[in-house]
Amino acid sequence: MNLQDAQLAVDKWIKEHGVRYFNELTNMAQLTEEVGEVARIIARRYGEQSEKESDKNKDLGEELADVVFVVLCLANQTGIDLQKAFDDKMTLKTNRDHDRHQNNEKLK
Repeated sequence: MNLQDAQLAVDKWIKEHGVRYFNELTNMAQLTEEVGEVARIIARRYGEQSEKESDKNKDLGEELADVVFVVLCLANQTGIDLQKAFDDKMTLKTNRDHDRHQNNEKLK
């Protein structure tokens, strides 16, 4: 599924199951909350913090999908074509950073 299809799927879901979009500020707060949940899992599972027993069954993929869902909601409600924005960003990064990382001694 490309990003355009994902945006359409989220919009369809909102219209069929969600009544309406939360407002942009609520979705921004929700996005922050979801990113925090991703950070908690990564900090404890892959970082130096010990993982609590209650966190061991948390699904990182599910939490990342929550982040994507809210990003798609924000794109829809603010009129952003996320596929175009992402494609443009990849072009920009490719042109700007083509040699930058190859020449970074810290990455060798």
